[in-house]
Amino acid sequence: MTHQPAAEATATAPAAIAPFRAAAHPTITVLTRRADFLRAARARHHARPGMIVQGRKRRAQEPATGIRVGFTCSKKVGNAVARNRAKRRLREAARQILPEAGRCGWDYVLIGRRDVTATRAFEALLDDLRRALASLHGSDPREPHEDSPAGSA
Repeated sequence: MTHQPAAEATATAPAAIAPFRAAAHPTITVLTRRADFLRAARARHHARPGMIVQGRKRRAQEPATGIRVGFTCSKKVGNAVARNRAKRRLREAARQILPEAGRCGWDYVLIGRRDVTATRAFEALLDDLRRALASLHGSDPREPHEDSPAGSA
């Protein structure tokens, strides 16, 4: 009697997560180590009205499976409530856009902007992320990567 509802809950719980972890979409993990944020800060970046996006292709000796993403907002964005709201919006934008526009083997850092990230229309925020990713990936793939020794001239 009580076993039936539990079985239904178990059957529906993975379905809610399935579109985000589908085989067609890469796995997305969150950056947590400071060193990863610093490496992304030295790489390519693109500023849009709603956010700044930093992105870098991981080197051969680093694990290249899936997409890694980090989120940050400085105190310039506002108090803790404003920073948390901005980061929530950035997380949701990344959840919607990165599976289709992000690339496996890349790290991204989304940085909130003062007075804009928390208040900008969400569709405009999504468009900002799409355009920033297109710009980051649009460079010539034959040019040396910023992290490689050949790229430092």
